[in-house]
Parts: sequence; structure tokens; C-alpha cells
Amino acid sequence: MPKTLRIYPMLYLMIVLGTRTIQARQVNKCSLARQLYRYGVPYNELPDWLCLVEGESSFNTRAINPSNVDGSVDWGLFQINDRYWCKPADGRPSTDLCRLPCRLLLSNDIRYSIACAKYIRQQQGFSAWVAWNNRCQGAKPKVNRCFSRKHRYFG
Repeated sequence: MPKTLRIYPMLYLMIVLGTRTIQARQVNKCSLARQLYRYGVPYNELPDWLCLVEGESSFNTRAINPSNVDGSVDWGLFQINDRYWCKPADGRPSTDLCRLPCRLLLSNDIRYSIACAKYIRQQQGFSAWVAWNNRCQGAKPKVNRCFSRKHRYFG
């Protein structure tokens, strides 16, 4: 087999494996509810948080919204804005109130996202999020099933 033909399958494999590592992780609703609770979110606030995440990122850990009018970008599950809350890598000005690089908000380890989102909630309330204002005033997701013994360790 000519050398060039052997390179193509290897290149294809590298591309496929490379794209798998950058694909978004869809967080399961119950898994997120349990993680939020584990990291100190009060049980009675969980429906608000789940509604907010569903509206902001559709439970996508790698969601990015680069289309804000002011040129800022929203990052991760909670769509945390880089003008105020995290430090963008490109050097744009930010007050960086959560004291973390924005790229950490795209991690599948969502501890950083949760910590920053809780800080935002503490400072400004849920009204800091457009999706919460637009979608979460009425019916919200129920979480009691997420904590039942039957579902505790799954999804």
C-alpha cells in the first residue's frame, strides 16, 4: 500500500478522536440537581436552577453565546457573562468577579460553574439571567423524583 493511503486512515482517526474530546456534554437534569444540592444549593431552589440551565444552555456544558450586543460572551451551563464574571483568554476587559478564567466554565467538572453561578445569585438574584426572567416565573421542573431511592444513582 502506498504511504499516502496509510496516512489517510490515521488522519481520519485523529480527527474523529479529536472531535470527541471537544464535544459538549449534555448534563442530565437529575444528575445536575444532585450536583447542585451536593455543592450547597438549597433544595427549594433546585427547580429555579434547572429551569435557568435549561433555558440558558439546554444542559450543555460547552455552550457559548458570542452574540451579545456589547461584544461580551456567555459561557457554559449557566451562560456566565465574561464582561463581569470571568476572565476571557483574549484579553478583553472584565471585572472577573468570580476570579476564574472563562474556559473553566466549559469544563465537564462543573464545580467552577456552580460556584460562580451561586455567587452571581447571591449578588444579583436569579434575575441576573435572561432565561430565568423569560421562562421560570411559572411552572418549573420537579426535582423530588431525582432524589428518590430508585433514581438516586442513575442519570
